[in-house]
Amino acid sequence: MEIAVKDIKGKDTGKKVVLDDSVFGIEPNEHAVYLDVKAILANKRQGTHASKEKSVISGSTRKLKKQKGTGGARAGSIKNPLFHGGARVFGPQPRDYSEKVNKKLKELARKSVLSAKVKDNEVIVVEDFSFDVPKTKQMLEIKKNLNLNDKNSLIVVANPNNNVYLSARNLQSISVVNACDINTYDLLKAKNLILCVSSVEEIVKTLNK
Repeated sequence: MEIAVKDIKGKDTGKKVVLDDSVFGIEPNEHAVYLDVKAILANKRQGTHASKEKSVISGSTRKLKKQKGTGGARAGSIKNPLFHGGARVFGPQPRDYSEKVNKKLKELARKSVLSAKVKDNEVIVVEDFSFDVPKTKQMLEIKKNLNLNDKNSLIVVANPNNNVYLSARNLQSISVVNACDINTYDLLKAKNLILCVSSVEEIVKTLNK
């Protein structure tokens, strides 16, 4: 599959780049995408939540009243969860939420999202570009030239480019990522995917190892 290449001014350069069908032309596997996104979000959780159970809170363990004959429920200690200041029953405790996803499944999930975006015409290929110094204004001009509006956009570069990254850092609707670091969640979240010409080959190389 071929796609036209634009410059950062939004004009057609007359060049075309070939998108490898093994990455950009497969039948999307929705279940693989679901499993990978679920794992990515789970791995972001810190799992440091904690609530105080009876063994943790301070308080006397003396029996408050006799077991029978009071007409009320039996109570063993002031730390009873039913009392004010008492413990919490089955509250959250620190745990590890991380999930493992096989490498092949991750690759399939990323290929599925890339293929779906190509089918939906949500992929724009632009010439490689760079900035001499970080300038948010320059990034805003590129956003306007490519008609990205306020939709979430992901710019994929082949190699780390600090000036381009810093230029987009203060913009909520634009993110910059290296081709070797793309993940299913970021691809899925982006409404527009902007690929630099050199990043196309890098993506194919990464996902077809």
